[in-house]
Amino acid sequence: MAIIFDKSTKTFYLEGKNITYAFFANRRGYLEHLYFGEKISRDHLFYTRTSIRRNAFPAMVPGEDVTKGNVDPSVGPTSYNHIPAEITFFGNGDYREPTVQVENAGGDRLCELLYYSHEILDTKPKINGMPSMDGGETLVVHLYDSISGFGADLYYTVYDDCDVIARRAVYKNGGAECVRLNRAYSFALSLPTQSYTAITLEGAWADERTPEYTPLRHGIISVDSKYASSSSINNPFMALLAKGGGENFGEAIGINLVYSSSFVLKAEGHSDGTTTILGGINDFDFSWKLDAGEEFETPEVIISYSNEGLGGMSRANHDALRNHLINKRYAKKSRPIVINNWEGTYFNFNNEKLMDIASAVAGTGIDTFVLDDGWFGKRDDDLSGLGDWVVNTKKLDGGLKTVIDHVHSLGMKFGLWFEPEMINEDSDIFRAHPDYAVGVPGRERCYTRHQFLMDVTRADVRDYIVEAVNKVIRDNEIDYIKWDFNRNATEFFSLSLDADRQKEFSHRYALGLYDLCERIVEANPGIMFEGCSGGGARFDPAILYYFPQIWTSDNTDAENRTLIQYGTSLAYPLSAMSCHVSEVPNHQTSRIASMKTRADIAHLGATGYELDTSVFTDEDKAAVKAQVKEYKAMEDLVLEGDLYRVENPHTGNHFAFMLVSKDKSHGMLTVYRRIFKANEAVYRIKAMGLDKKKKYYVPELGIILGGDTLMSVGLAPDFGPGDFSTVVYHFEEK
Repeated sequence: MAIIFDKSTKTFYLEGKNITYAFFANRRGYLEHLYFGEKISRDHLFYTRTSIRRNAFPAMVPGEDVTKGNVDPSVGPTSYNHIPAEITFFGNGDYREPTVQVENAGGDRLCELLYYSHEILDTKPKINGMPSMDGGETLVVHLYDSISGFGADLYYTVYDDCDVIARRAVYKNGGAECVRLNRAYSFALSLPTQSYTAITLEGAWADERTPEYTPLRHGIISVDSKYASSSSINNPFMALLAKGGGENFGEAIGINLVYSSSFVLKAEGHSDGTTTILGGINDFDFSWKLDAGEEFETPEVIISYSNEGLGGMSRANHDALRNHLINKRYAKKSRPIVINNWEGTYFNFNNEKLMDIASAVAGTGIDTFVLDDGWFGKRDDDLSGLGDWVVNTKKLDGGLKTVIDHVHSLGMKFGLWFEPEMINEDSDIFRAHPDYAVGVPGRERCYTRHQFLMDVTRADVRDYIVEAVNKVIRDNEIDYIKWDFNRNATEFFSLSLDADRQKEFSHRYALGLYDLCERIVEANPGIMFEGCSGGGARFDPAILYYFPQIWTSDNTDAENRTLIQYGTSLAYPLSAMSCHVSEVPNHQTSRIASMKTRADIAHLGATGYELDTSVFTDEDKAAVKAQVKEYKAMEDLVLEGDLYRVENPHTGNHFAFMLVSKDKSHGMLTVYRRIFKANEAVYRIKAMGLDKKKKYYVPELGIILGGDTLMSVGLAPDFGPGDFSTVVYHFEEK
């Protein structure tokens, strides 16, 4: 890892594990992007610049050499529109999508952000009030508009253990008057071609993160959220796969935004054949008032690169998140194996029912009982009680203590469900403080699941939530918390904001959420927190900063989960995905899959169970005990291993994930067949990621084979008759 500045050419070389990122400050002071890709020599790259001008765009004269000695081979006036930029801005002959739009006090929207200075820091600074990666050496480039005093600091961090670069921008009002930010994106990345396919993750409730492929073209490809959450509709992620590339070969770039509110990511193809990738906070319904001397920090973006296709890009992303973002207390630590009562009881439970569910799995290896929704306030359905974080002692005689003591007596830990950001109209807290709910005075509020959103942009509302939740935690021995979020924002209005600041709502909601997490999660460091959002509607890197795993989807059907977990894995490690064995017929699809299949698919993540174990037979208990033992034997692969996506369930009848340890000493291949066909064709699958020179024992076959044989000849799984079947192979170095 190194950040080098060549004074003679004003060129920055940022070198990570296997990558180089290079740009320079030209004669006028514009930052010009030169290269991003596989690590190269520190050669002068000016020869890649072109003087071709397809259109007569407005140009700025070269002016004085503001960088004091920069070598610039360009001659004559240059249009900024033709420069591969590190930041784009509107109004100075640049017609591309701007990275930042500022409205000055006089009403003009001009800013020309030129190189002023830079610094190289030993340690990556944290973002104020938002999650971000940790890291070491960091470049900060200071840009400045000499007329208005408006400026931008661009941050770049590279890593020696993963092929990613972390980027963000800080916008500064150095003038004497208030300005308004109408757009404040985190980054811009220039690419020399449009020969890429953009891959985004679209979806809906119970159908999250399906890969969608769109070839880049002239004009704009855009994905966004306007929900004040990252949403199940579009994930804050975009991959770019070079023409001719695939899962295991070719160049691939990943864009992963560390943000949990309304966002946008764009790919704009230009008339000269180049492309700009940019994005960050969604500028739809956004505006931010920036007084003199104030700064605005944008969320971080993680940009990954691989010349080993989408698989290599994903592995770079996974390493970055596990090594530098997810809380180190839990990132690579063995996770609780939970039994959650939700699908087993919904709201209909009492002490005896809950204790029976816990008792039924004692000794199986399941180590945590999680009590889901319905334990608080007046909460026998989803019509009431949210916001009243007081134990319902009519339903739970003796409070939580009776159940907690029983669970602990079984040698298990106890977990509890909260939905801190929500409030029901039928609740004591709403009757006392109706203003705590997001809404516009005089207008009806929208309902979702009979609940409103708490206005966490307000400090007093956050104080109430923090105290109420932390009191329950203080008063009870709780080891695990599931933090849910079952509706998105509507109204987008806060009583605490002035009229000219209401468009700040969505970003202030994110900042309020992060403040809640800091004050609840960090106040309780011994508790393992899991995120949830009506399933996976808020599955993003910022949430992973606080919650090391997230409920992947409310859809727990093994068949559908192969699709959901496949798409999720493009951006996120398996350790981030909560994956449970649930009831059959499945509550979302009515499909019936065997207990083995459900467990094999659930083992490709942070595994657990979600059903009524009180009706288990001795055979069921024995099966669970064997499943937990098998999972524990391979859990290190889920937490730290490299993932190879061997079969894509979106394009064929099979799904397969291969997990391999970093030292390639052991691995596991899970293969799933969707539909059984009479007299079906021979099926063979090749292992991936092993060491060709090593020998591996395959216990399912009882033989030792070379890594080269396993990856070249392959395996012939015997699924047997029937649909929705799995075969699992293990590989142990000999």
